Amino acid sequence: MLNIMHSRGRLAAVLLFVGGLVAGCASDGDTVPASRCTAPAKPMSDYVIGPGDTLQVVVWRNEELSTVVPVRPDGKVSTPLVDDMPAAGKTPTELALDIEILLAEYLRSPDVSVIVTGQGAANQIQVVGEVEDPQALPYRAGIRILDVVVAAGGLAEFAAANRANLVRESPQGQIKCRIRIKDLMSGDMSQNILLYPGDVLVVPESRF
Repeated sequence: MLNIMHSRGRLAAVLLFVGGLVAGCASDGDTVPASRCTAPAKPMSDYVIGPGDTLQVVVWRNEELSTVVPVRPDGKVSTPLVDDMPAAGKTPTELALDIEILLAEYLRSPDVSVIVTGQGAANQIQVVGEVEDPQALPYRAGIRILDVVVAAGGLAEFAAANRANLVRESPQGQIKCRIRIKDLMSGDMSQNILLYPGDVLVVPESRF
């Protein structure tokens, strides 16, 4: 979880790249409404492993080959008897099957399970700015704007709730979608759009 100091007069910052996102979201000219917020190029039906994830690899009946490994920045993992296996972009089931193929050279009928025990930034949703508890949240299927606002402790006192922006990678490149959180909390469920891994919700401060 990201720890962010909250202060009036400026937005909370999460890493340098988030600071750039907050500055870029100050303008209304390049945003689209929530109803036109395009889904990512590859919306997920199953969880897709990404760099920074932590995986538990279980080889049944072979505890010495079972391990917990991080997915390296190059998207690969190494386990006992398996070196530099590409993992990023695969589902846990696909990775388990690939590991089984390699272990079949050493074991009779290997049975492998892969469990994601920790998510890297590529598979998280970040909530920054004027919320009570800015943080990175694990992605789960079906998560929506209201879910992450509640998880972040709700809006801060000086939030400009109807000027929030969702920054997302789409088939057209990076886009910013205007999210009217105040309207959402008043019952406008058209603002409660689905979220995807890598999304960043930026809630700016009210202008005085």
